[in-house]
Amino acid sequence: MGSSDTIIAPASGSGPAGVSVIRVSGPAAGEVARVLTGAVPAPRVASLRAIRDSAGEHIDRGLVLWFPGPNSFTGEDVLELQVHGGSAVVAAVLAAACALPGVRPAEAGEFTRRAFLNGTIGLSAAEGLADLIEAETEAQRRQALRQMEGGLDRAATHWRDAIISALAEAEADIDFPDEDLPPGLTASARQRIGALKAELERHLAESARASRVRDGFKVVILGAPNAGKSSLLNAIARREAAIVSDIPGTTRDVVEVRVVLGGQIVWIADTAGLRAAADAIEAEGVRRALERAEGADLRLGLWCTDDERSALAALSPPPDLLVRGKADLAAAGSDWAGPSVSSRTGEGLAALEDEIARRAAIGDGAAAAPLTRARHRAAVSAAVAALERALVAPAAAPELAAEDLRLAARAVGRIAGRVDVEDILDQVFSSFCIGK
Repeated sequence: MGSSDTIIAPASGSGPAGVSVIRVSGPAAGEVARVLTGAVPAPRVASLRAIRDSAGEHIDRGLVLWFPGPNSFTGEDVLELQVHGGSAVVAAVLAAACALPGVRPAEAGEFTRRAFLNGTIGLSAAEGLADLIEAETEAQRRQALRQMEGGLDRAATHWRDAIISALAEAEADIDFPDEDLPPGLTASARQRIGALKAELERHLAESARASRVRDGFKVVILGAPNAGKSSLLNAIARREAAIVSDIPGTTRDVVEVRVVLGGQIVWIADTAGLRAAADAIEAEGVRRALERAEGADLRLGLWCTDDERSALAALSPPPDLLVRGKADLAAAGSDWAGPSVSSRTGEGLAALEDEIARRAAIGDGAAAAPLTRARHRAAVSAAVAALERALVAPAAAPELAAEDLRLAARAVGRIAGRVDVEDILDQVFSSFCIGK
């Protein structure tokens, strides 16, 4: 992807629509404006123009907007054409522009990639933009918007600056041991490193909740055969997703459905009944049920008899939530005070869904800069490990601590896509006045 090319693509959805937005970015964007609309319009002022091809044939009439670089989304000259959204109109505009020298169709994600390469958006902010476009729930929208607006980029920059500041002190101890530097540099650096490590560990602890918002909250239903697991799955899904039968052991594999509860995506999995398997296929189903339960955010144990409840409670780990099933058939006077549900009558179903939604909710107290992707968590984990090594490095070997601090700075720098060792030199000379 070379920025010497000028790229063009529809910025709005595909298919017929009232209006289609076509975006052009690159050095020939001005030429596209002159050929197709007659002149480059005034910056950021919508103009109604006739849209023509290079032969002068009239294609459409539409609004034309001009965003000269570097003050544009991509950091380059950007032209936007708002034309009628018919497929033939859009195709004719794209063909007329691509007929000009140096203009080609954009590749997937190329506008945002150019924005990142030109410094108008950070890497994690670009990921937030992608998440915002794909957001289906209110929780996803709020989280993606925080990331797109640079919350994680700013946090990563703050972490990196703090590490570089400590690294500058370590480098000063190594390279200028005889200088008249302020006392206690090593102690000061260690204190800041410890505080930063604790902050990063807090963000890692919050990352599981942020991941649930983006990828979905995973619920696994466990229980004995014929406890009503498949019926409960169908009741929550509002459709016949799993086969329901009176024959024990009907469910042999994991059946999963995706629902939205309380504005949160929830994946609910029905599993094979837990018992001594009658054959190898059922044994494999039981194994998969227990394996899926290990990685679940919520293990829901469904029971109908006291023996079933005791068997579930004896699992390691036990279910997070025990629910009595077939509540419409339960004997009167039962001493069970916990949640109950009937998939046949709907009794207790709304309360159970509310409880699942409550457990899935991220809450307003979540980190303002959530680590939503495995890439973010891996980078922060690497930084925490490097900071830990720097803290335990021998005082007589500051080179070891300095190297680990460099590794930590690179790790958090990867979150926003910025890694620049020249920042270390800037800190050394500006903070300690060594260039005398």
